[in-house]
Amino acid sequence: MSVCNLCPRACKVVRRESITGEGQLGYCQSGMLPVISRAALHHWEEPCIAGTRGAGTVFFAGCNLSCVYCQNYEISERRKGIEVSVERLREIYFELIAKGAHNIDLVTPTHYTHAIFQSLREPLPVPVVYNCGGYESVHTVAFLRKKVQCWLPDLKYYDAEISGKYSDAPDYFERASAAIEQMFKETGPYVIGADGILQRGVLIRHLILPGQVEDTKRILEYVAETFEPGDVLFSLMRQYTPCGRAAEFPEIDRRITDEEYEACESYMEELGIIDGYVQQKESAEAAFIPAFDGTGVLKS
Repeated sequence: MSVCNLCPRACKVVRRESITGEGQLGYCQSGMLPVISRAALHHWEEPCIAGTRGAGTVFFAGCNLSCVYCQNYEISERRKGIEVSVERLREIYFELIAKGAHNIDLVTPTHYTHAIFQSLREPLPVPVVYNCGGYESVHTVAFLRKKVQCWLPDLKYYDAEISGKYSDAPDYFERASAAIEQMFKETGPYVIGADGILQRGVLIRHLILPGQVEDTKRILEYVAETFEPGDVLFSLMRQYTPCGRAAEFPEIDRRITDEEYEACESYMEELGIIDGYVQQKESAEAAFIPAFDGTGVLKS
């Protein structure tokens, strides 16, 4: 790679190989080698991802978004983690599989696409899940088409003013919707195995923000108009917990209300979106955020 254009930021800088090496850094402030904050079985994804044994989740440090309320702020913005080689990254996959992981769940992987591609040169015996913020470039999604079986993108915003204010990405919906449609072109309708685990397909996540019921409704309308029943899965999330810099934005420095969630859930049902998941109120607890303490990163 000569210059970095992996994500819609298209920084066009020659990123340094190692975070401690010589060279430039783009918006994500990351080198080319992956920095990992945690690699462990994770039981708090959707049932078709976590199953009974857990997803083999690899949490990468850094991000191409700057969500002010990020639950993983410690690693997305402060970039806490341990840098590893491509060879070590692949070893981590097999260590998680040996522990019973249903899949390999790559969380916030976009800025390490090249290292991930190299780590997946040989297929894995379980599905690979690309768990991202949705702010993706179509060409990067296409680049990974033979490496990723399951796409797990966020679809955070419809309104450009909101996405600009809270994630520094006024073009978010334009970019995310195009990327998601490319993901679907690559996988086709979702397939769930006899064990209840997603084998192939797209699962779109949307986190409802406080005071943004109307924006959520626009997202739901887009999904209903773009995809047929049986095409994609949809997860309507109520787990918003004020984290990161949310205290600087009083309007989102709270959990969503029962009335807000019920309005969104009812509209989802009205639009006929039946393939997917809703969340219980108890999911909005900081206790569900894992410890980013380097678990599973270094070889024991």
